[in-house]
This record gives sequence, C-alpha cells and structure tokens, in this order.
Amino acid sequence: MDEWKTKITNVKRPEVMSREACLVMIYPPSATMGQRFALKAGESYIGRGSDCEIQVDFDSVSRRHALIRRQGAAILVEDLDSTNGTYVNEEAVKRQALANGDLVQVGNTIFKFLIGGNVETDYHEAIYRMTIIDALTGAHNKRFMLEFIEREMARSLRYNRPLSVAMFDLDHFKEVNDTHGHLTGDQVLRELSRRISNRIRREELLARYGGEEFVVVLPETDHEGAMAFAEQLRDLSAKTPVTFEGNTIRVTISVGVATSTGQMMDTNAFIKVADDNLYRAKRSGRNRVVG
Repeated sequence: MDEWKTKITNVKRPEVMSREACLVMIYPPSATMGQRFALKAGESYIGRGSDCEIQVDFDSVSRRHALIRRQGAAILVEDLDSTNGTYVNEEAVKRQALANGDLVQVGNTIFKFLIGGNVETDYHEAIYRMTIIDALTGAHNKRFMLEFIEREMARSLRYNRPLSVAMFDLDHFKEVNDTHGHLTGDQVLRELSRRISNRIRREELLARYGGEEFVVVLPETDHEGAMAFAEQLRDLSAKTPVTFEGNTIRVTISVGVATSTGQMMDTNAFIKVADDNLYRAKRSGRNRVVG
C-alpha cells in the first residue's frame, strides 16, 4: 500500500512537466505567416532590427519593439517604448504575463502565444485556423466563404430554397488610414466585424472578402429579407462611432445584395451581382443599400 501511494504522489500534470513556449505569426498574410518562434531561456527581442531574435520587417514595427522574457514560471512581454505600442488581446500593455492562446500584437503584426504540454497540437490548430479565419477580424476568409457558398448553392437548388449574400464596403476607409493611421484602421475593421458577428445567426457566415470588403452569406433568406438585413447592418455600423486611442471615427458602409432562388449559378457570378450592386450604392452617394 505504501509503494502505491508513493507512485501516485510522484505523478505530475503534463502542463507542469513542460514549459515549452513559442510565438506563431498569424497576421498579416506574408511569406512568414505561420512561422513559429521558439522562446528559449533568457530574453527574446521583437523588432525590425537585425539583432532581434524575432525579426519583423514591417514599417509599423519599431527597431526594438518589445521584449519577451521569462520570470520564474511566467513569460512576460514588455513594450520598449515603441512608436505604435504593444497589445495583448487588443489591450495596450507596458508589461504583462502571457497565458496560453494570448494574441500579441506589435505594430500591424499579430502573434499567437503557445505554452505548455500541448504546444505541438495547439500549433497545428493555429495553422489550420489560418486557412479558414482572417486573424485580424476573426471573420472567415475568402477561400472558406467561396466553398461555403458552393455548398449552400447546391442545397438551394436541391430544395428550391433562396440564398442571399450581402457584400459591404467601408465608406472612405482610405481617409481613416491616412488621417489616423493603419493601426486605427485595423481597429475599425475589428470592431465592425465584432458587431456584425454578434448580429448574424449560427447558420449564416461573415467573411472578409479583402481589404475593407466583407460578405455575409444568408442561407434560407429571400431578397426582401436580405434587403432588410442589409439595412440593419448599415444602421448598426453608422449609429455608434468606433473609438480607439482617443480617436472617434464615424463608420458607414455601402451594401450590395444578391439573391438566388433555386437556380444554380456560378459562385463568382453570384458574388459579382452583389459586387455590382455594392458599387452602385457607392456611386449613388454611399451609406446605402442597393439590391
């Protein structure tokens, strides 16, 4: 009995046994997206400088932007008085301990922090999510959206049910970037995506089509319902400004709607109908819905 008790006492949980840690670059899309940076004992600098252990060659990143260091069992990130700041889960920080899964942003670059006994599994999960999710906004990406529409188009044809899409674009978004900077522009995209994600149903899909363009796919929604939904999106965007680092930005969107009623269409042709209506909305004054 005593021998059995000794064996149980010596068992350790996996997360205690392993403190392997790394940062995985998940944004922006680039040749280095998906790269894993192991965090060894000691200190690791993040920045544009060639002397940094984690080198990030983007203008929004300072030469020595942030420091990652171990402090006992904890791993901390520390901002080094960078120009554009360091963020953890979208909150500006000077120094903060990191937890598994935290998102660390330096300039326009986002890393996912992984630590513990399941780093390899978590890494592959992060890589998989990069193939379907836009890391900046949390919306699905264009590739996943096109595959989703193809499946829903086939189902629409089989059961003679409507399928609609609403494509929208932020009005005068270039002015936001030019006036307030690209990091503020990124926050505007994030906040708008968050608002709309909270509005759509489980069977619907929000995707970032590219730049400041997004698409909401609306299965089982006829044209009248899609137009009403698009008006709700337009109102949701316009009624509450986005605030970030002391800036208040009024955001409006233009929306184009397309509906398929039981006929098979090429996916790109279907999207083009919504895209053409979107540009009609922009040409006719913006902050409106056309379908």
